[in-house]
Amino acid sequence: MAGTPHLRRPDASHVRQQWDTVVDNALHLDRAAAEQLVDALDDDLSGLYILFNQVRKHGWIAEGAEFEQVAAFLRDAADRLAAVTDALAVRVHALGGVPVCGPMGIRQHAPLRIEAAHGYDVRSSLDRDLDGYATLVVQFREHVALANRLGDAGTTKLLRRQLRTLEADADALAKLLANDTLVDADAPDVD
Repeated sequence: MAGTPHLRRPDASHVRQQWDTVVDNALHLDRAAAEQLVDALDDDLSGLYILFNQVRKHGWIAEGAEFEQVAAFLRDAADRLAAVTDALAVRVHALGGVPVCGPMGIRQHAPLRIEAAHGYDVRSSLDRDLDGYATLVVQFREHVALANRLGDAGTTKLLRRQLRTLEADADALAKLLANDTLVDADAPDVD
């Protein structure tokens, strides 16, 4: 990727650790276990990045009678996704890894597909957001089991705590998508 103009490459003398490597960690967790967990958390981080950007976009372009409520929820949800991302990225570093970032790393680990750049109606936008949350909830549950199996109580606890945040926001999205909410743009006006 040397010819990639958008990729900034500082002098190699400044690199402390190559991305996609795991070194001994201060947690004294076996390196093989740490490598598995860093890989799993990079999957989670990639999904969080994608969902964060999608949720932010949907908040920016929300329209309709309930747009203020929807936009406010999506702004707050994006803030929570950013906080979850930060917590997991710090854990990756503690495990001896370098957190995934940038489009190439995210694509390598992405559990979600990136939404096309178009603007969509609020109901289908929120439906895709809910699908993203559901994908991450399932993945987080699998990674809780992995961390537990590998004997990393700290990562297990962190993922469980963050999982509750994702589940709460998914539940709120499901309520927004209930049949009696969100005005259908195609519905005839009744005066």
